[in-house]
Amino acid sequence: MSIEAARKRHEAPLDTPSNLGSNATKDISAALTVLLADVFALYVKTKNFHWHISGPHFRDYHLLLDEQAAQIFAMTDDIAERARKIGVTTIRSIGHIASVKHILDNDADFVTAEDMLAELKEDNLALTQRMRQTRNVCDEHGDVATTGLIENWIDEAERRTWFLFETTRRA
Repeated sequence: MSIEAARKRHEAPLDTPSNLGSNATKDISAALTVLLADVFALYVKTKNFHWHISGPHFRDYHLLLDEQAAQIFAMTDDIAERARKIGVTTIRSIGHIASVKHILDNDADFVTAEDMLAELKEDNLALTQRMRQTRNVCDEHGDVATTGLIENWIDEAERRTWFLFETTRRA
């Protein structure tokens, strides 16, 4: 294949069949792109805290955050593949993630374990809200497949929030 043919093929629009309509795929894809960026940001932050947590409950917190990070990361492929199934593309780089994400980074040299867990609790609450917004967009367009996935992810995020809340709760 010539360079010109490869370039034209690369520039060709996607022909993935979908009966959702162009407005639906445009709206859903925009929502999924932001959701995916937030999920990646939360994954990296959760792993950051997993690697840097310390204190008397180190082992328990370390394992909790590793479990939560794995659950968050598992969402990424499903979100991206769902976008592709409806005929659109999604994020392409770390820079793209940074330009659309809402989850804030934490680059501090030291964060207490309690502050890490509290911050992740708030981030999971924010992600749950973003998923609800995305679900509403999908529901408006009759995209039941994406809606179904998101409902499961909301349940998982609520569980993560609950665990983080209970872990930091003072009895």
